[in-house]
Amino acid sequence: MLHTVPMGADHTRPPILIAHGLFGSARNWGVIARRLSDQGHHVLTVDMRNHGDSPWADSHSYPDLAQDLAEVIAAHGGQADVLGHSMGGKAAMALALTHPTLVRRLIVADIAPVAYGHTQQHLIDAMRAIDLSVIETRRDADQQLAQLVMTDGVRAFLLQSLDVKGRRWRLNLDALERFMPAILGWPALGGSFPGPTLFLSGALSDYVQPEHRPTIKTLFPAARFAKIPGAGHWLHADRPREFEATIAAFFGA
Repeated sequence: MLHTVPMGADHTRPPILIAHGLFGSARNWGVIARRLSDQGHHVLTVDMRNHGDSPWADSHSYPDLAQDLAEVIAAHGGQADVLGHSMGGKAAMALALTHPTLVRRLIVADIAPVAYGHTQQHLIDAMRAIDLSVIETRRDADQQLAQLVMTDGVRAFLLQSLDVKGRRWRLNLDALERFMPAILGWPALGGSFPGPTLFLSGALSDYVQPEHRPTIKTLFPAARFAKIPGAGHWLHADRPREFEATIAAFFGA
């Protein structure tokens, strides 16, 4: 089963399950999970397969990721409010479509059920280029990574998945590279999810376009749409308080 970090002691209502994006981990969501738990929610953050402290696998398809999430929900009461960001958002959508009874409410953060044309292969190449045998501190790794990844925030995000003491990445880079087309794509899944669904986007992001709405409404007929002003694709990091308030309001309804 996926490595799961539970927070909060209220088990009278379904927990909030948070699925992170590509190259992320449960620890990226620790502050938001803690604040939600302080408001009375029972929150489960997970490391997705091939990430963090979860098992590595040869496959990384969305049906696989959906099944992983289904197993976590089954072990924590049988139903959850699910929040997924980017890759985790696609996994959450796949979960809702294939196991609709497990999902009470769904928030999809800055992603649509469509294939995208960009790639994150350059970040895998950059992580592989680091000479891990000589690093002693995270700063050593950052100095090497800065030669290939210019944006400070992106480097800081990637370096959260570096085990400095073990001199290894907590990412199955081989599997993620092999399944990059599937991660950027979207599988042909039948059915629809009738439950309350919120597609929450960053106002500065272009991941969810108006032309995606017909597809979204076909799969998620109860879908609503909202944007967080001043936020980009990493809307939970750009505007954490606004993001957190929206989650609490939607899942608390």
